Amino acid sequence: MSEKPQAVAIGAFVIGAFIIAVTAVIFLVGTGLGGARNTVVMVFEGSVKGLTVGAPVALRGVEIGQVTDIELILDSETVELIMLVEAEIRGENIRQRGASTGNLTEELIARGLRAQLNTQSLLTGLLYIQLDFHRDSEIRLANIESPYLQIPTVPTELERLTREIESIDFAKLANDLGKTAEGMASFVNNQGFQELPQDLKATLASVTELSDQLQTQLKSTGPKLDRALDSTAATVDTAKIELSKLAGLIEGNMQALEQAIKAFDSGMQEIEGLVEHDSATIYQLNKALKELALAGRALQLLAKSLEEQPEALIRGRKGEAQ
Repeated sequence: MSEKPQAVAIGAFVIGAFIIAVTAVIFLVGTGLGGARNTVVMVFEGSVKGLTVGAPVALRGVEIGQVTDIELILDSETVELIMLVEAEIRGENIRQRGASTGNLTEELIARGLRAQLNTQSLLTGLLYIQLDFHRDSEIRLANIESPYLQIPTVPTELERLTREIESIDFAKLANDLGKTAEGMASFVNNQGFQELPQDLKATLASVTELSDQLQTQLKSTGPKLDRALDSTAATVDTAKIELSKLAGLIEGNMQALEQAIKAFDSGMQEIEGLVEHDSATIYQLNKALKELALAGRALQLLAKSLEEQPEALIRGRKGEAQ
């Protein structure tokens, strides 16, 4: 009876250890680059000549793995060649800091991680795979059947230049250059082009003659123009002097006019004071007018009396005592 529980305990321990080991492996593989070795694939469009099994895989110059397999796949539907490269990434060369809940490799790919072929040595021509971040490049994955994670690739500058050169239609370019050369030859051999030097020579002669005429004209009209300018300057100076005098006269007349206006205003105020109805002048004037009216009446009476009694000047009026 004692052996059966012990066997059960051993079996449970073995199963638990196995589960823990499987869980650890799954965790390490699932975290991508950190802490374990995992396999990735890359598809290159151009030639991989110089890339060999065992070639290093570097992330920004730090070796983190090596190439394990290179395959050439022929797509029967599109008749295209696919260069499939498998590589083993060693996570022990990468020190991970912090916890991660997802696949680090996929996160790095989303942030621009791309694979590119680079030259190890110009002498040997050997290649290696350089991993780096190209944030402006799009994620382009080849349609392949592989259980491993695929890292997108980008062409090198040399591959881009090679593709551009290959896309040039040299036959068409040569044909265009030939047509251009024929057109240039036809233009040069044209009679109008052959006569062009003579026409240019005649034109230059005309321009020279015109220049001589202009120089002669300038020599003859130069002194006159100088005298005219001197006369104009003298006239301007005289006008300045006369204008300054005229300005002085206008200023003096304005002052005299201002004084006359003030005197007129003062006289009008005195006249207004004299003609007011309650002023002393009006009172004296009314009194004088009344006295003149009485004197006028007296003269009328005297005239009437003399008309009726002319002798009154000698004898006096009738009825007065002698």
